[in-house]
Amino acid sequence: MMILNRFSVWLALACAVLAAWSILTAGKTAPMPTPIVAPPRSPYDTTVAASGIIEAANENVRIGPPTAGLVTRVLVAVGDRVRDGDPLLQLDDRDLRAQLVARQAAIPPAEAQVEEQTYRIGDLNTQLKRLKAVGDSRAVSDDDIKRTWYALEMAKRAMTRHEAALKQVIAQRDETQMLLDRLTVRAPRAGTILQVNIRAGEFALTIGASEPLMLLGDMQQLQVRAEVDEINAPLVTPHRPAVAYPKGSTAQPIPLTFVRIEPYIVPKKSLTGENTERVDTRVLQIIYRFERPTFPVYTGQQVDVFIERGPVGPDQAVESPR
Repeated sequence: MMILNRFSVWLALACAVLAAWSILTAGKTAPMPTPIVAPPRSPYDTTVAASGIIEAANENVRIGPPTAGLVTRVLVAVGDRVRDGDPLLQLDDRDLRAQLVARQAAIPPAEAQVEEQTYRIGDLNTQLKRLKAVGDSRAVSDDDIKRTWYALEMAKRAMTRHEAALKQVIAQRDETQMLLDRLTVRAPRAGTILQVNIRAGEFALTIGASEPLMLLGDMQQLQVRAEVDEINAPLVTPHRPAVAYPKGSTAQPIPLTFVRIEPYIVPKKSLTGENTERVDTRVLQIIYRFERPTFPVYTGQQVDVFIERGPVGPDQAVESPR
């Protein structure tokens, strides 16, 4: 009984100490950890801050096939420079090649029929002229002339049918060739291959797929797409100085030159660089160009953007330059 009483006393004392310590530390907060890299500071007295992403100046092109099909060859790799019209990948074309052989084989017989009918028309024309040149009705009757004329007219009508048939088989051959050419996906313009998301043997979906087969961009001239929260949109005016800092770097400023303000508020997309991303924040997009710095930068790289805040009056609206 005495041992139980002593244990109760010690337990009560421990609870009292714990309660006192909780009261003393309740109003204190843990110290903030020191950041590994100091956040960038704006060089301007008054600033509009924005997040941005580096992209090709003429914007990236999402490459996809005109029709779904099996990929038989991928002809480029990431980092390759391509010219307008260069082949990028090849879809399975065995069925269309077989059709093309059949369509091409149908052309020579159709041409032969036209040629044969041309000779027949010429022969009947000659016969008709000779019959009409005979002045003696006892040697050549009117029925002979009419029969020859009728045969000539029938030959001309047959010629029309044969010519139409020849045009049809040629058109079918050309259509098959066009469909065959479409199975070779080509570069719509010159640029650099930024992404390759398909391999030989995989099935390629149409361009409506969430991920492009390839991403093409012009790495010669880059730009920054800055996104300003719509609440701060009235504070932005064209042609104000701006600077960008790569994420995690405070000693590598990138001077920016104003290009334009996109005149439409859109959902924020540059958190990951994916066009399919859905977030609640809506932003005003501003395009800036810049000269390539001495340190490496990459398309899709995120940057912190600081824009000098200009004088904005109550009647002044944000507008895009003409």
